[in-house]
Amino acid sequence: MSSSSRTLGAAADPETALRVAEEAVRLAARAGVSEAEALVVAGESALTRFANSEIHQNVASNEALVNLRVARGRRVGVASTGRTDAEGLRALVERAAAIAAHVEELEDWAGLPDPDGAAPGPVPAAWSDGTGGATPELRADGARAVIAAADAEGVTAFGSFSTDAEAVAVANSRGIRTAERRTTSQLLTVTMGPDNGTGYAEDCSVDATRIDAAALGREAAERARLSASPVDLEPGDYPVVLNQYAVVDLLDMLGYLGLSALAVAEDRSFWEAGKRVASPLVTITDDGRDPAGLPMGFDAEGVAKQRLLLLDRGVCRDLAFDTQTAARAGRRSTGHGLPAPNPWGPFPINMAMAPGEATFEDLIGGLDRGLLVTRFHYTNPVHPKRVVVTGMTRDGTFLVEGGRIVGPVRNLRFTMSYLDALAGVEAVGRERRTLRGMLGGCTVPAVRLASFGFTGATRAG
Repeated sequence: MSSSSRTLGAAADPETALRVAEEAVRLAARAGVSEAEALVVAGESALTRFANSEIHQNVASNEALVNLRVARGRRVGVASTGRTDAEGLRALVERAAAIAAHVEELEDWAGLPDPDGAAPGPVPAAWSDGTGGATPELRADGARAVIAAADAEGVTAFGSFSTDAEAVAVANSRGIRTAERRTTSQLLTVTMGPDNGTGYAEDCSVDATRIDAAALGREAAERARLSASPVDLEPGDYPVVLNQYAVVDLLDMLGYLGLSALAVAEDRSFWEAGKRVASPLVTITDDGRDPAGLPMGFDAEGVAKQRLLLLDRGVCRDLAFDTQTAARAGRRSTGHGLPAPNPWGPFPINMAMAPGEATFEDLIGGLDRGLLVTRFHYTNPVHPKRVVVTGMTRDGTFLVEGGRIVGPVRNLRFTMSYLDALAGVEAVGRERRTLRGMLGGCTVPAVRLASFGFTGATRAG
Protein backbone atom coordinates (compact mmCIF):
# COMPACT_ATOMS: atom_id res chain seq x y z
CA MET A 1 0.00 0.00 0.00
CA SER A 2 1.17 3.54 -0.70
CA SER A 3 2.46 5.46 2.26
CA SER A 4 1.02 8.79 1.16
CA SER A 5 -1.68 10.28 -1.02
CA ARG A 6 0.98 12.12 -3.02
CA THR A 7 2.74 8.87 -3.94
CA LEU A 8 -0.51 7.25 -4.96
CA GLY A 9 -1.57 10.24 -7.01
CA ALA A 10 1.76 10.52 -8.76
CA ALA A 11 1.64 6.92 -9.89
CA ALA A 12 -1.85 7.10 -11.39
CA ASP A 13 -1.57 3.37 -10.96
CA PRO A 14 -4.82 1.37 -10.91
CA GLU A 15 -3.29 -1.62 -9.13
CA THR A 16 -2.10 0.55 -6.26
CA ALA A 17 -5.45 2.33 -6.10
CA LEU A 18 -7.23 -1.02 -5.97
CA ARG A 19 -5.04 -2.21 -3.10
CA VAL A 20 -5.96 0.90 -1.14
CA ALA A 21 -9.68 0.28 -1.83
CA GLU A 22 -9.37 -3.35 -0.76
CA GLU A 23 -7.58 -2.37 2.46
CA ALA A 24 -10.31 0.13 3.34
CA VAL A 25 -12.96 -2.57 2.82
CA ARG A 26 -10.96 -5.07 4.90
CA LEU A 27 -10.64 -2.63 7.79
CA ALA A 28 -14.36 -1.84 7.58
CA ALA A 29 -15.22 -5.55 7.79
CA ARG A 30 -13.04 -5.85 10.92
CA ALA A 31 -14.99 -2.92 12.40
CA GLY A 32 -18.15 -5.03 12.25
CA VAL A 33 -20.14 -3.35 9.48
CA SER A 34 -22.37 -5.55 7.34
CA GLU A 35 -21.30 -4.01 4.00
CA ALA A 36 -18.54 -1.73 2.79
CA GLU A 37 -17.56 -0.05 -0.47
CA ALA A 38 -14.44 1.98 -1.22
CA LEU A 39 -13.92 4.26 -4.21
CA VAL A 40 -10.38 5.52 -4.80
CA VAL A 41 -9.56 8.27 -7.29
CA ALA A 42 -5.91 9.33 -7.50
CA GLY A 43 -3.87 11.26 -10.01
CA GLU A 44 -2.61 14.57 -11.30
CA SER A 45 -4.51 17.54 -12.69
CA ALA A 46 -2.70 20.40 -14.42
CA LEU A 47 -3.89 23.65 -15.94
CA THR A 48 -2.28 26.41 -17.99
CA ARG A 49 -4.27 29.66 -18.15
CA PHE A 50 -3.87 32.59 -20.49
CA ALA A 51 -5.47 36.05 -20.46
CA ASN A 52 -4.97 39.23 -22.46
CA SER A 53 -3.05 37.05 -24.93
CA GLU A 54 -0.43 36.12 -22.36
CA ILE A 55 0.16 32.95 -20.36
CA HIS A 56 -0.22 33.95 -16.75
CA GLN A 57 -0.57 30.76 -14.71
CA ASN A 58 0.47 27.15 -14.63
CA VAL A 59 -0.81 25.03 -11.75
CA ALA A 60 -0.79 21.32 -10.94
CA SER A 61 -2.22 19.23 -8.14
CA ASN A 62 -1.49 15.66 -7.19
CA GLU A 63 -4.20 14.21 -5.00
CA ALA A 64 -5.94 11.08 -3.86
CA LEU A 65 -9.46 10.63 -2.56
CA VAL A 66 -10.80 7.58 -0.73
CA ASN A 67 -14.58 7.54 -0.40
CA LEU A 68 -15.95 4.87 1.94
CA ARG A 69 -19.58 3.81 2.24
CA VAL A 70 -20.53 1.36 4.98
CA ALA A 71 -23.81 -0.16 6.08
CA ARG A 72 -24.93 -1.47 9.45
CA GLY A 73 -28.05 -3.26 8.35
CA ARG A 74 -30.10 -0.48 6.76
CA ARG A 75 -28.11 2.35 8.31
CA VAL A 76 -25.61 3.80 5.84
CA GLY A 77 -22.67 6.08 6.57
CA VAL A 78 -20.24 7.75 4.17
CA ALA A 79 -16.90 9.41 4.85
CA SER A 80 -13.92 10.43 2.74
CA THR A 81 -10.25 11.27 3.16
CA GLY A 82 -7.23 12.38 1.21
CA ARG A 83 -4.96 10.05 3.16
CA THR A 84 -4.08 6.54 1.99
CA ASP A 85 -1.71 5.50 4.79
CA ALA A 86 -2.79 2.92 7.38
CA GLU A 87 -3.63 5.47 10.07
CA GLY A 88 -5.66 7.56 7.63
CA LEU A 89 -7.68 4.54 6.48
CA ARG A 90 -8.35 3.44 10.09
CA ALA A 91 -9.64 6.91 10.92
CA LEU A 92 -11.79 6.88 7.79
CA VAL A 93 -13.39 3.58 8.79
CA GLU A 94 -14.09 4.86 12.31
CA ARG A 95 -15.85 7.96 10.97
CA ALA A 96 -17.96 6.08 8.44
CA ALA A 97 -18.95 3.41 10.97
CA ALA A 98 -19.85 6.03 13.57
CA ILE A 99 -22.05 7.85 11.07
CA ALA A 100 -23.79 4.61 10.13
CA ALA A 101 -24.49 3.88 13.80
CA HIS A 102 -26.32 7.16 14.32
CA VAL A 103 -28.35 7.79 11.15
CA GLU A 104 -31.89 6.67 10.46
CA GLU A 105 -32.54 3.43 8.60
CA LEU A 106 -33.17 3.54 4.87
CA GLU A 107 -36.36 1.56 4.40
CA ASP A 108 -35.60 0.72 0.77
CA TRP A 109 -31.84 0.16 1.11
CA ALA A 110 -31.02 -2.37 -1.60
CA GLY A 111 -27.49 -3.16 -0.49
CA LEU A 112 -24.30 -2.85 -2.48
CA PRO A 113 -23.98 -4.29 -6.02
CA ASP A 114 -22.63 -7.80 -6.48
CA PRO A 115 -19.84 -8.90 -8.85
CA ASP A 116 -22.28 -10.01 -11.56
CA GLY A 117 -22.52 -6.39 -12.70
CA ALA A 118 -18.83 -5.59 -12.30
CA ALA A 119 -16.82 -4.26 -15.20
CA PRO A 120 -15.25 -7.02 -17.33
CA GLY A 121 -11.99 -5.09 -17.45
CA PRO A 122 -10.51 -1.65 -18.05
CA VAL A 123 -11.25 0.30 -21.21
CA PRO A 124 -7.93 0.84 -23.06
CA ALA A 125 -9.37 3.84 -24.91
CA ALA A 126 -9.84 5.65 -21.59
CA TRP A 127 -6.09 6.30 -21.30
CA SER A 128 -3.55 8.13 -23.46
CA ASP A 129 0.16 8.40 -22.81
CA GLY A 130 -0.02 11.73 -24.63
CA THR A 131 -2.05 13.14 -21.76
CA GLY A 132 -0.52 11.04 -19.01
CA GLY A 133 2.89 12.43 -19.92
CA ALA A 134 1.73 15.95 -20.77
CA THR A 135 4.17 18.67 -19.72
CA PRO A 136 3.71 22.37 -18.96
CA GLU A 137 5.55 22.98 -22.25
CA LEU A 138 2.90 21.05 -24.20
CA ARG A 139 0.12 23.14 -22.69
CA ALA A 140 2.11 26.34 -23.16
CA ASP A 141 2.65 25.50 -26.83
CA GLY A 142 -1.11 25.05 -27.22
CA ALA A 143 -1.81 28.37 -25.51
CA ARG A 144 0.77 30.13 -27.71
CA ALA A 145 -0.85 28.70 -30.86
CA VAL A 146 -4.23 30.10 -29.78
CA ILE A 147 -2.68 33.47 -28.96
CA ALA A 148 -0.87 33.61 -32.33
CA ALA A 149 -4.15 33.01 -34.14
CA ALA A 150 -5.80 35.77 -32.12
CA ASP A 151 -2.94 38.16 -32.88
CA ALA A 152 -3.34 37.48 -36.59
CA GLU A 153 -6.98 38.61 -36.43
CA GLY A 154 -6.35 41.58 -34.15
CA VAL A 155 -8.28 40.15 -31.20
CA THR A 156 -7.34 39.14 -27.65
CA ALA A 157 -7.32 35.57 -26.36
CA PHE A 158 -8.35 34.21 -22.99
CA GLY A 159 -8.67 30.58 -21.97
CA SER A 160 -7.11 27.46 -20.51
CA PHE A 161 -5.55 24.13 -21.43
CA SER A 162 -6.07 21.38 -18.84
CA THR A 163 -4.85 17.79 -18.58
CA ASP A 164 -5.96 15.12 -16.10
CA ALA A 165 -4.54 11.63 -15.51
CA GLU A 166 -6.02 9.43 -12.81
CA ALA A 167 -6.39 5.92 -11.50
CA VAL A 168 -9.88 4.88 -10.40
CA ALA A 169 -10.65 1.78 -8.35
CA VAL A 170 -13.68 0.31 -6.58
CA ALA A 171 -13.83 -2.60 -4.14
CA ASN A 172 -16.72 -3.75 -1.99
CA SER A 173 -17.49 -6.44 0.55
CA ARG A 174 -19.65 -8.37 -1.92
CA GLY A 175 -16.73 -9.13 -4.20
CA ILE A 176 -16.45 -6.26 -6.68
CA ARG A 177 -12.84 -5.52 -7.58
CA THR A 178 -12.26 -3.24 -10.55
CA ALA A 179 -9.77 -0.55 -11.55
CA GLU A 180 -8.58 1.40 -14.56
CA ARG A 181 -6.68 4.53 -15.52
CA ARG A 182 -8.24 7.46 -17.36
CA THR A 183 -7.07 10.66 -19.02
CA THR A 184 -8.91 13.73 -20.25
CA SER A 185 -7.81 17.06 -21.68
CA GLN A 186 -9.60 20.25 -22.64
CA LEU A 187 -8.57 23.40 -24.47
CA LEU A 188 -11.02 26.28 -24.56
CA THR A 189 -10.68 29.89 -25.55
CA VAL A 190 -12.80 33.03 -25.52
CA THR A 191 -11.57 35.81 -27.78
CA MET A 192 -12.49 39.48 -27.58
CA GLY A 193 -12.12 42.09 -30.28
CA PRO A 194 -13.08 45.68 -30.92
CA ASP A 195 -16.71 46.81 -31.10
CA ASN A 196 -18.05 44.03 -28.81
CA GLY A 197 -16.86 41.17 -30.98
CA THR A 198 -16.40 37.87 -29.13
CA GLY A 199 -15.67 34.31 -30.16
CA TYR A 200 -15.40 30.86 -28.62
CA ALA A 201 -13.86 27.49 -29.42
CA GLU A 202 -13.29 24.29 -27.46
CA ASP A 203 -12.15 20.72 -27.83
CA CYS A 204 -11.87 17.79 -25.42
CA SER A 205 -9.96 14.57 -25.90
CA VAL A 206 -8.54 11.59 -24.07
CA ASP A 207 -5.29 12.44 -25.90
CA ALA A 208 -4.08 16.01 -25.39
CA THR A 209 -1.72 15.73 -28.36
CA ARG A 210 -4.69 15.36 -30.71
CA ILE A 211 -6.13 18.76 -29.85
CA ASP A 212 -5.45 21.18 -32.69
CA ALA A 213 -4.80 24.37 -30.74
CA ALA A 214 -4.03 26.49 -33.80
CA ALA A 215 -7.31 25.52 -35.46
CA LEU A 216 -9.26 26.33 -32.31
CA GLY A 217 -7.50 29.66 -32.09
CA ARG A 218 -8.38 30.51 -35.68
CA GLU A 219 -12.00 29.48 -35.16
CA ALA A 220 -12.48 31.65 -32.07
CA ALA A 221 -10.54 34.59 -33.50
CA GLU A 222 -12.48 34.64 -36.76
CA ARG A 223 -15.74 34.44 -34.84
CA ALA A 224 -14.71 37.42 -32.71
CA ARG A 225 -13.84 39.44 -35.78
CA LEU A 226 -17.08 38.58 -37.58
CA SER A 227 -19.25 39.32 -34.54
CA ALA A 228 -18.02 42.91 -34.13
CA SER A 229 -20.60 45.73 -34.08
CA PRO A 230 -23.70 43.57 -33.55
CA VAL A 231 -27.10 45.11 -34.30
CA ASP A 232 -30.40 44.85 -32.48
CA LEU A 233 -32.91 42.20 -33.57
CA GLU A 234 -36.57 42.02 -32.62
CA PRO A 235 -37.28 39.19 -30.17
CA GLY A 236 -39.49 36.41 -31.51
CA ASP A 237 -39.47 32.91 -32.91
CA TYR A 238 -36.74 32.21 -35.45
CA PRO A 239 -35.48 29.10 -37.21
CA VAL A 240 -31.93 28.54 -35.96
CA VAL A 241 -28.75 26.60 -36.52
CA LEU A 242 -27.14 25.63 -33.23
CA ASN A 243 -23.40 25.05 -33.21
CA GLN A 244 -22.15 21.99 -31.31
CA TYR A 245 -21.36 24.22 -28.32
CA ALA A 246 -25.07 25.02 -27.96
CA VAL A 247 -26.25 21.46 -28.62
CA VAL A 248 -24.25 20.26 -25.61
CA ASP A 249 -26.54 22.30 -23.39
CA LEU A 250 -29.63 20.63 -24.87
CA LEU A 251 -28.31 17.15 -24.03
CA ASP A 252 -27.02 18.22 -20.64
CA MET A 253 -30.42 19.51 -19.58
CA LEU A 254 -32.22 16.41 -20.88
CA GLY A 255 -29.84 14.19 -18.94
CA TYR A 256 -29.92 16.29 -15.80
CA LEU A 257 -33.67 16.85 -15.66
CA GLY A 258 -35.21 13.78 -17.24
CA LEU A 259 -33.03 10.84 -18.26
CA SER A 260 -32.46 9.64 -14.70
CA ALA A 261 -34.45 6.80 -13.12
CA LEU A 262 -34.77 8.84 -9.92
CA ALA A 263 -36.33 11.77 -11.79
CA VAL A 264 -38.88 9.41 -13.33
CA ALA A 265 -39.63 7.72 -10.00
CA GLU A 266 -40.22 11.13 -8.40
CA ASP A 267 -42.51 12.21 -11.27
CA ARG A 268 -40.38 15.17 -12.28
CA SER A 269 -39.25 13.86 -15.67
CA PHE A 270 -40.67 14.15 -19.18
CA TRP A 271 -39.65 10.54 -19.86
CA GLU A 272 -42.30 7.93 -20.64
CA ALA A 273 -41.41 4.63 -22.28
CA GLY A 274 -42.38 4.71 -25.95
CA LYS A 275 -43.33 8.38 -25.94
CA ARG A 276 -42.11 10.59 -28.78
CA VAL A 277 -40.45 13.71 -27.40
CA ALA A 278 -38.18 14.77 -30.27
CA SER A 279 -37.81 14.71 -34.03
CA PRO A 280 -37.13 11.34 -35.71
CA LEU A 281 -33.72 12.82 -36.57
CA VAL A 282 -32.74 12.78 -32.88
CA THR A 283 -31.10 9.65 -31.47
CA ILE A 284 -29.26 9.98 -28.17
CA THR A 285 -27.16 7.26 -26.54
CA ASP A 286 -24.99 6.97 -23.47
CA ASP A 287 -21.98 4.70 -23.81
CA GLY A 288 -19.03 4.80 -21.43
CA ARG A 289 -17.00 2.57 -23.74
CA ASP A 290 -17.40 4.69 -26.87
CA PRO A 291 -13.89 5.81 -27.91
CA ALA A 292 -15.38 8.86 -29.65
CA GLY A 293 -16.14 10.39 -26.25
CA LEU A 294 -14.36 10.40 -22.90
CA PRO A 295 -14.53 6.68 -22.05
CA MET A 296 -14.79 4.98 -18.66
CA GLY A 297 -15.48 1.34 -17.98
CA PHE A 298 -17.43 1.49 -14.73
CA ASP A 299 -19.28 3.81 -12.38
CA ALA A 300 -18.59 4.91 -8.81
CA GLU A 301 -20.11 1.65 -7.54
CA GLY A 302 -17.82 -0.50 -9.69
CA VAL A 303 -20.65 -1.54 -12.01
CA ALA A 304 -19.89 -1.88 -15.72
CA LYS A 305 -21.26 0.90 -17.87
CA GLN A 306 -23.93 -0.34 -20.25
CA ARG A 307 -24.68 1.30 -23.57
CA LEU A 308 -28.08 3.00 -23.27
CA LEU A 309 -30.35 3.95 -26.14
CA LEU A 310 -31.98 6.91 -24.42
CA LEU A 311 -33.91 8.40 -27.34
CA ASP A 312 -34.37 6.30 -30.47
CA ARG A 313 -35.34 8.52 -33.39
CA GLY A 314 -37.10 10.82 -30.95
CA VAL A 315 -38.78 8.09 -28.87
CA CYS A 316 -38.02 7.43 -25.17
CA ARG A 317 -36.36 4.03 -24.77
CA ASP A 318 -34.15 3.80 -21.67
CA LEU A 319 -32.84 5.57 -18.58
CA ALA A 320 -29.77 5.75 -16.37
CA PHE A 321 -29.96 3.52 -13.26
CA ASP A 322 -27.71 3.02 -10.27
CA THR A 323 -27.98 0.15 -7.80
CA GLN A 324 -30.59 1.81 -5.60
CA THR A 325 -32.95 3.02 -8.34
CA ALA A 326 -32.54 -0.26 -10.24
CA ALA A 327 -33.65 -2.26 -7.19
CA ARG A 328 -36.77 -0.12 -6.86
CA ALA A 329 -37.59 -0.74 -10.53
CA GLY A 330 -36.86 -4.47 -10.42
CA ARG A 331 -33.89 -4.37 -12.78
CA ARG A 332 -30.10 -4.18 -12.66
CA SER A 333 -27.95 -1.09 -12.50
CA THR A 334 -26.85 0.28 -15.87
CA GLY A 335 -23.56 1.52 -14.40
CA HIS A 336 -24.51 5.13 -13.80
CA GLY A 337 -23.99 5.47 -10.07
CA LEU A 338 -22.29 8.57 -8.67
CA PRO A 339 -20.06 8.72 -5.59
CA ALA A 340 -21.92 8.35 -2.29
CA PRO A 341 -23.63 10.11 -0.66
CA ASN A 342 -25.74 10.81 -3.71
CA PRO A 343 -29.16 12.41 -3.28
CA TRP A 344 -29.36 13.30 -7.00
CA GLY A 345 -29.62 9.78 -8.40
CA PRO A 346 -27.93 8.38 -11.52
CA PHE A 347 -27.07 10.49 -14.56
CA PRO A 348 -25.96 9.71 -18.13
CA ILE A 349 -22.45 11.19 -18.27
CA ASN A 350 -21.24 9.81 -21.61
CA MET A 351 -23.97 11.04 -23.92
CA ALA A 352 -23.78 11.26 -27.69
CA MET A 353 -26.20 12.40 -30.38
CA ALA A 354 -26.13 10.49 -33.64
CA PRO A 355 -24.77 12.44 -36.63
CA GLY A 356 -26.79 13.25 -39.71
CA GLU A 357 -25.87 13.84 -43.34
CA ALA A 358 -25.76 17.65 -43.53
CA THR A 359 -22.62 19.72 -43.93
CA PHE A 360 -22.44 22.96 -41.98
CA GLU A 361 -23.10 24.79 -45.25
CA ASP A 362 -26.23 22.66 -45.75
CA LEU A 363 -27.49 23.61 -42.28
CA ILE A 364 -27.00 27.33 -42.93
CA GLY A 365 -28.31 27.06 -46.47
CA GLY A 366 -31.65 25.79 -45.15
CA LEU A 367 -32.37 29.10 -43.38
CA ASP A 368 -34.41 31.61 -45.37
CA ARG A 369 -34.26 34.05 -42.46
CA GLY A 370 -32.97 32.83 -39.13
CA LEU A 371 -30.09 32.78 -36.69
CA LEU A 372 -26.79 30.99 -36.22
CA VAL A 373 -26.06 30.52 -32.50
CA THR A 374 -22.55 29.69 -31.30
CA ARG A 375 -23.38 28.71 -27.73
CA PHE A 376 -25.69 29.25 -24.77
CA HIS A 377 -24.70 30.89 -21.51
CA TYR A 378 -26.03 31.02 -17.94
CA THR A 379 -28.80 28.51 -18.61
CA ASN A 380 -31.08 27.46 -15.75
CA PRO A 381 -34.16 25.23 -15.55
CA VAL A 382 -37.53 26.94 -15.15
CA HIS A 383 -39.92 23.97 -15.53
CA PRO A 384 -37.99 20.69 -15.10
CA LYS A 385 -40.69 18.32 -16.35
CA ARG A 386 -41.08 20.19 -19.63
CA VAL A 387 -37.35 20.99 -19.75
CA VAL A 388 -38.09 24.70 -19.99
CA VAL A 389 -34.78 26.54 -19.70
CA THR A 390 -33.89 30.21 -19.54
CA GLY A 391 -30.58 31.60 -20.73
CA MET A 392 -28.89 33.67 -23.41
CA THR A 393 -26.75 33.33 -26.51
CA ARG A 394 -23.07 34.19 -26.36
CA ASP A 395 -19.85 34.62 -28.35
CA GLY A 396 -21.31 34.97 -31.82
CA THR A 397 -24.98 35.21 -32.78
CA PHE A 398 -25.54 35.87 -36.49
CA LEU A 399 -28.45 36.74 -38.75
CA VAL A 400 -28.83 34.46 -41.77
CA GLU A 401 -30.84 35.46 -44.85
CA GLY A 402 -31.21 33.48 -48.03
CA GLY A 403 -28.93 30.78 -46.68
CA ARG A 404 -26.04 33.21 -46.07
CA ILE A 405 -24.67 34.84 -42.93
CA VAL A 406 -25.31 38.56 -43.29
CA GLY A 407 -24.03 39.93 -39.99
CA PRO A 408 -23.89 39.74 -36.18
CA VAL A 409 -26.79 40.55 -33.86
CA ARG A 410 -26.80 41.32 -30.17
CA ASN A 411 -27.03 38.35 -27.86
CA LEU A 412 -30.59 37.28 -27.18
CA ARG A 413 -32.35 35.99 -24.08
CA PHE A 414 -34.68 33.01 -24.21
CA THR A 415 -37.06 30.93 -22.13
CA MET A 416 -37.66 27.82 -24.16
CA SER A 417 -38.63 24.17 -23.82
CA TYR A 418 -35.69 22.14 -25.02
CA LEU A 419 -38.17 19.37 -25.83
CA ASP A 420 -39.98 21.72 -28.21
CA ALA A 421 -36.63 22.68 -29.70
CA LEU A 422 -35.67 19.05 -30.33
CA ALA A 423 -39.11 18.27 -31.70
CA GLY A 424 -38.34 20.83 -34.40
CA VAL A 425 -35.00 19.42 -35.56
CA GLU A 426 -35.00 19.67 -39.38
CA ALA A 427 -31.42 18.64 -40.13
CA VAL A 428 -28.42 17.23 -38.28
CA GLY A 429 -24.77 17.84 -39.08
CA ARG A 430 -22.47 15.00 -40.01
CA GLU A 431 -19.46 16.33 -38.09
CA ARG A 432 -19.42 15.86 -34.33
CA ARG A 433 -17.28 17.21 -31.52
CA THR A 434 -16.58 15.84 -28.07
CA LEU A 435 -17.04 18.59 -25.53
CA ARG A 436 -17.23 18.79 -21.76
CA GLY A 437 -20.74 19.37 -20.50
CA MET A 438 -22.25 19.82 -17.08
CA LEU A 439 -22.54 16.06 -16.50
CA GLY A 440 -19.49 14.74 -18.36
CA GLY A 441 -18.22 14.22 -21.89
CA CYS A 442 -20.73 14.83 -24.68
CA THR A 443 -20.32 14.07 -28.40
CA VAL A 444 -22.63 16.18 -30.54
CA PRO A 445 -23.31 17.49 -34.06
CA ALA A 446 -24.68 20.89 -35.05
CA VAL A 447 -28.43 20.99 -35.78
CA ARG A 448 -31.02 23.12 -37.54
CA LEU A 449 -34.27 23.78 -35.69
CA ALA A 450 -37.55 24.90 -37.20
CA SER A 451 -38.14 27.41 -34.40
CA PHE A 452 -36.53 28.79 -31.26
CA GLY A 453 -38.19 31.48 -29.16
CA PHE A 454 -36.24 34.53 -28.04
CA THR A 455 -37.76 36.86 -25.45
CA GLY A 456 -35.40 39.82 -25.50
CA ALA A 457 -31.94 41.18 -26.21
CA THR A 458 -29.04 41.60 -23.82
CA ARG A 459 -27.42 44.98 -23.27
CA ALA A 460 -24.01 43.71 -24.22
CA GLY A 461 -23.09 42.54 -27.67
